[in-house]
Amino acid sequence: MSDTKEQVLSFLEACEELKSCKFIMATTKIKDLLKCIVNCPEIYRLFQAVTKNFNYPEAKKSCLVTVNEGVFEKNSVILPQTVGQRLAFVFCLFVEFNENTINFNDFLCRFYPEDGSYVAGYRVFCETVVKGLQDAVAQVFKDDLSAVPVDENAEQSTNPRKTEVLSALKHAIAEELHFLLESTIADDEKEGGAKILSQLYAAVHSENEELIDALIFGYNYFAIYNKCVSDTLQALIEAIALFEREI
Repeated sequence: MSDTKEQVLSFLEACEELKSCKFIMATTKIKDLLKCIVNCPEIYRLFQAVTKNFNYPEAKKSCLVTVNEGVFEKNSVILPQTVGQRLAFVFCLFVEFNENTINFNDFLCRFYPEDGSYVAGYRVFCETVVKGLQDAVAQVFKDDLSAVPVDENAEQSTNPRKTEVLSALKHAIAEELHFLLESTIADDEKEGGAKILSQLYAAVHSENEELIDALIFGYNYFAIYNKCVSDTLQALIEAIALFEREI
């Protein structure tokens, strides 16, 4: 697959299949979802970026919560608040299901007991965990999902070098977004920076060189002003310069 929108739609469809399948097919559909991630380069790069410095063992302590209430235990799943951590946590959890380091049936019994049946527990699991994953990916790629379809003939004549540079640039933007979402700056500032990166992503898509320059200049100032300059911001700026030479 080469088109980002097609890749995202393919991933979202795999999530829908997982949500709508019978409980007995759940582990097979989780395996299919992980294969979809591997087979969709843009989706794969996203998960590669969000899991890069993610401390999954530590996250499990705060996300898989057990509270003792007298002689009873109450177990619950609390998904991370930030998009990047939510994506990373659910991905790592699904890998554990796939490798059976966490047995999926046991997980449902413990965290989603509901009326005592696997079916009811699975339904709640899908509406919280799977939908949480689905919504997070849709949020990251919202500009691609709303973009006007590109003419197929024009796409076929795309310069392979330009396509490679564009892919690297999108990956750099995704990494910067992950760094920003995980930073300790105020939430309103974080939201403002995320909007700049989202607009930058769209400007790159439309090859609006003037707007790209204005946005990266603005984001660079934003990062310096808020003292949240990533180790890869310079690489992002250089990727933009390289991309603009290919336009």
